[in-house]
Amino acid sequence: MNGRQRVLAMLDGSAVDRLPLMPITMMFAADCLGAPYGRYAADHRVMADAQIRTAEKFDYVSVISDPAREAADCGATVHFFDDQPPAIDETHALLVDKGRLARLKVPDPLGGGRMTDRVQAAALLHERVAAQRVVEGWIEGPCAEAADLRGINRLMTDFFDDPPFVRDLFEFILDMETRFAAAQASTGVELIGIGDAAASLVGPRIYEEFVLPYERRLIDAVHALRVKVRLHICGNTRRILAQIGTLGCELVDIDYMVPLDEARRAMGPRQALAGNLHPVAAVRNGTPQGIAAALAECHRHSGPRYVVAAGCEIPRDTPAANVLAMRDFARGQ
Repeated sequence: MNGRQRVLAMLDGSAVDRLPLMPITMMFAADCLGAPYGRYAADHRVMADAQIRTAEKFDYVSVISDPAREAADCGATVHFFDDQPPAIDETHALLVDKGRLARLKVPDPLGGGRMTDRVQAAALLHERVAAQRVVEGWIEGPCAEAADLRGINRLMTDFFDDPPFVRDLFEFILDMETRFAAAQASTGVELIGIGDAAASLVGPRIYEEFVLPYERRLIDAVHALRVKVRLHICGNTRRILAQIGTLGCELVDIDYMVPLDEARRAMGPRQALAGNLHPVAAVRNGTPQGIAAALAECHRHSGPRYVVAAGCEIPRDTPAANVLAMRDFARGQ
């Protein structure tokens, strides 16, 4: 099996020759190419080169870079840096004034902005490596994008103070992200990651009432494009694992705070899980031997429907030997 066949077989529940290896690489990938991260996040050609260089070790390539693409194209203030990820100015968030939402237009993902650059990255990666590796698109989830547009602290109080506004905002985001997913799907991507990190900050009741219905609708929309879904919610999701398990995602990332055996019990035997090494303590600061032992535990707790990965992004400055230890573990299973 090549990387593409292996990943798709795992996500379909079919037999694989070994475990797929799908760690999230962003700054690590840029550093592997020797490119400043500002260029990686701004130029799809640099991103494609960096992903392909890095994926000599892995089974897939991805267009993830930062969560500010959609917000930037909506008109949010975003700060750009030479060698760090772009950052949204939360103090002056686009929707500090909630009334602005009614006047906000959904940006065209092919209109020449930062969303377009991601679509171009997906197209270039598909052209260059799709026969050998899965090309993964990426969009923001409803809670994460709402936090980007409104500001995380304001959003958390809005759940209590103004539920109708939250639902209107989520409807706007659902429309925007569905269009963004469709633009990436048109390039031939076979998997789209949905990053909804802010969802780990709400409790089960808020998640069930507000977030889960919109995640479900977004995931259903991506599936309607005949594209598989990888759900990535950073942080401690222990209290919402069972709800996540009802979404029908082909792959769910589990962060290091969440025991994999607990995730397996909550989501059942058919759900493919990825993770959940501590990105810093285990991956960047660990040893190859420690990584192999930790992954063996992950595999044991998760069972056969398991994808080798860290709980979140592989950090910059991770020793190459530690990443190779992840590769070698996957190849030995």
